[in-house]
Amino acid sequence: MNNQKQQKPTLTGQRFKTRKRDEKERFDPTQFQESIVQGLNQTGSDLEAVAKFLDASGAKLDYRRYAETLFDILVAGGMLAPGGSISDDLTRTEFCLFTAQEDLETMQAYAQLLLFLKGFTESERNKLAMLTGILLANGNISAAVIGSLFNENVVKEGVSAAFAVKLFKSWIYERDINAVAVALRKVSMDNRLMELFPANKRSCEHFSKYFTDAGLKELSDFARNQEAIGSRKELQKELQEMMARGDNFKDIIAYVREEMKKTSISEQLMIGIVWSSVMSCVEWNKKEELVCEQSIKHLKQYSPLLKAFTSQGASEIILLVKIQEYCYDNIHFMKAFQKIVVLLYKADVLSEEAILKWYAEAHVAKGKSVFLEQMKKFVEWLKNAEEGKKKQRLIVPFLKMILIFMLL
Repeated sequence: MNNQKQQKPTLTGQRFKTRKRDEKERFDPTQFQESIVQGLNQTGSDLEAVAKFLDASGAKLDYRRYAETLFDILVAGGMLAPGGSISDDLTRTEFCLFTAQEDLETMQAYAQLLLFLKGFTESERNKLAMLTGILLANGNISAAVIGSLFNENVVKEGVSAAFAVKLFKSWIYERDINAVAVALRKVSMDNRLMELFPANKRSCEHFSKYFTDAGLKELSDFARNQEAIGSRKELQKELQEMMARGDNFKDIIAYVREEMKKTSISEQLMIGIVWSSVMSCVEWNKKEELVCEQSIKHLKQYSPLLKAFTSQGASEIILLVKIQEYCYDNIHFMKAFQKIVVLLYKADVLSEEAILKWYAEAHVAKGKSVFLEQMKKFVEWLKNAEEGKKKQRLIVPFLKMILIFMLL
């Protein structure tokens, strides 16, 4: 009997290893925290360096998978244990919201967390957006935080626009669109909302449809109004440049009328733009006695341009109000008001009907008593002239009747 243990057969040949992409990576938030915290601690307190580190790490670490952990780190300095406490077993970072200085400037800097929205789930983004909207409504943070949504990485994925919907809904619900508009203007964000979309979708039509469909028509209307204001500013700038070059009035009028068609600007709006452009294309004398003569000479030259955009009575009234406001706002012109109106009346820019209506009811409060007093004698002259015309209109038919009777 053979007492020796029989050797088991063995397989020979090549051994195959499991490919890395076939292996399921283990969910390890602790390791993720260690990597992020170590990097944050090494960068120090320089926010720009921190942002660069987080951006670079996004290519190696799965922000989407560990979104909750990342949020805990950036807000509290480390992963939160059940009950909301921070685990003492793990290394913490001093770069977090809770350890930051308690002032508005620092909070605005930390608001750049929105740059990493891609790492959060849709539900987490929605909650953060609603919270941001409420904080904005209460004035706890500046509207400058919205600038974080213009980052190319979150814009091209559609994250910015979706986030903005939730944010503005919360903000407007808490306040109203007027309060939102004021806050946006304070930080020069009112003209940048189109940047929530990629360049190929950055149009007023796309913006309007997207936010109207999302139930934010008031925001769509605000954006349309801002675009119109921007178009008018560009038009006024071009108009001033044409005047500075000394372009022919015929060419200027043709250009302006074409722009009116393209941008649907009414004549009433346009006369205000033309008036502002005419008055800003010259350097005015600082002496009151000289500026009056200078303004008359200047406006006499540009009266054909003003006349081209006062074909309607409403446009004439708007022009009169603009002249009134300008003379009040620029104190050296206070005594020039009546002379300017008379000049434009003689140049057929302003009609007697428009002047009488302005005098009786259409004037504004600015310098009212001063300007009405200046215009008193001229208005009386216009009224007497109007009475003379009425009598003439009555006498002429009467004389015709007498003539016809005599011929019979």
